[in-house]
Amino acid sequence: MFRRPVTNLLTTASRRSISVKHILHGSPEAQQAGEIDVQQHSKLVGRGKYVHGFELHCIKPDKTQEYKEAAENYYTGLIRDPNLHVKLTGSWETLVGQQDTFLHILEYENYGGYDKTVRLVKNSKHFKDYEAMLPYMNSRSLQLNQEFAFLPTAPPHAQGGIFELRSYQLIPGTLLAWENAWRKGIDARRKHVAPVGAWFSQVGRLHQVHHMWQYPNLESRKETREKAWQTDGWAETVDKTSQLAKFMDSFILSPLSYSPLK
Repeated sequence: MFRRPVTNLLTTASRRSISVKHILHGSPEAQQAGEIDVQQHSKLVGRGKYVHGFELHCIKPDKTQEYKEAAENYYTGLIRDPNLHVKLTGSWETLVGQQDTFLHILEYENYGGYDKTVRLVKNSKHFKDYEAMLPYMNSRSLQLNQEFAFLPTAPPHAQGGIFELRSYQLIPGTLLAWENAWRKGIDARRKHVAPVGAWFSQVGRLHQVHHMWQYPNLESRKETREKAWQTDGWAETVDKTSQLAKFMDSFILSPLSYSPLK
C-alpha cells in the first residue's frame, strides 16, 4: 500500500510583483486548469463506479497476533452490517516488503458512499472496534483509489497461494500514457495469469498506480513472468511504462483467513 527542477522564471520586475499566494498555490487559472486536468484523466481511465480505500497498517512486531484478532473483529463487523454499504475486497499480511505491515482494501459506492459509510462508522460500535486496533499500530495510512476501466477488481474467490501488489509512482501528468500502454499490453499477461485488479490514486499519495496478481507460490510467479517476457507485446509495454515511473515497488502478500480474496 504506496524534486522537480526549479526554473527561474521571476526575472522581471512585473514577475517579482506576483503575490505570495500565487507563488505558493499557483494562479487561479493554473489551479482551475489543474483541477480540470485531473478530473478529465479520471473520467477517461477510471471505471467510476466504486472507490477503493487502501488502508495500510504498520504493526508493532511483538503485537501482530493481537492486531490480527482485533482487525478480524473490525473488518468482518463492517461487512456484516447492511447499513454501511461497504465491501471488503481483501486483507493481507506482507511477506516480502515492509515487514509487520497489513493491507486492507475496502470498496465503497463512490465518494458519496464513502462519506456516508465513514459517518455511520464513527457513530456506531464499529468505531470502538477500530480503536481496539490502535494500540498495536506504529503507523497507518489511507489512500483512495479508482479502478481502471479496463480491469475491474476480481470477485471473491479462494484459489490459495500468494498475492503480489506492484505499485508505481508515476511522473505527474503521465497517467493517460501509462494506462494506454498498459491496457494494450495486458493481454500478453492474461495469457499466463489473470490479474486481480488495477487502481490509480485520487486522494492521498497522488500519481500512483497499483496492480495485483495471484500465484500459487514464488516459483510459479517466476515462471509466469518469464513466459510473459516471451509473449509479443509485453516487453514493449514494460519499456514504455517504466519510462513513465519515478520508482516502483513489489510486495508479496499472504491473505488473512477472513479475506474474501484468498
